[in-house]
This record gives sequence, C-alpha cells and structure tokens, in this order.
Amino acid sequence: MLCIRMQRFGRRNRPFYRIAAIDRRTRRDGAPVEELGWYNPVEKNPAKQITLNEDRVKYWLSKGARPSDTVRDMLAKRNLINVKDWESDRADDRKKVEAKKAAEAAAPAKEEKKA
Repeated sequence: MLCIRMQRFGRRNRPFYRIAAIDRRTRRDGAPVEELGWYNPVEKNPAKQITLNEDRVKYWLSKGARPSDTVRDMLAKRNLINVKDWESDRADDRKKVEAKKAAEAAAPAKEEKKA
C-alpha cells in the first residue's frame, strides 16, 4: 500500500521536507516511488512554504494512496481532498484523544480506591 508522506532533509534546526508517494513499509527517508513536492517550514512567506505537483497528488489519491495526517492537513487547505471528510476524521481523532485522557484520569482514582 502506498502512502503520501514527508521525508525529512536539511540540517539540524533547519528542517526541509520532501512530500513523496512511498510504500508504507519503507523507512522515513527511504526510496520514494515518486516525489510530489516539498515543504519548507523555515520560509517566512506562506505562499512559498509548500510546492506540490497537484496533478500527480490527485493521481496517487485516485490510485488509493493514503496521506499521513500532516500531509492530509496540507491537502485539505489546498482543496485537493474532500474537506468534509477531513473534518469528520479530525473530529473522530479528537474524541479518541479525549476518551484516552478521561481513561488516564480515571485510572489513578481506581488505584486509590484499591489501596
């Protein structure tokens, strides 16, 4: 299965990322199937931070490639994926995090009752 994710390049404290279609089992900086663009978080101008080959991104998404959470956020901001699906996935993620926090908060209370 392919995924669309970022590969880190650049030196320490100066990150630079390539956005690539890559096999899910490949390590983070492994050989990509195809490079789709880049992301430079150090760039001050937001218009120059991200460069994507939108046609190829749409192609890989149509072939079943799954974007990572970070890349999905970038694609949603550029309207390359369905924003409503993205928002519902984010809402589900928030509910899972809240449930986990509630379970962790309840765990010490149970231990105190046993003691």
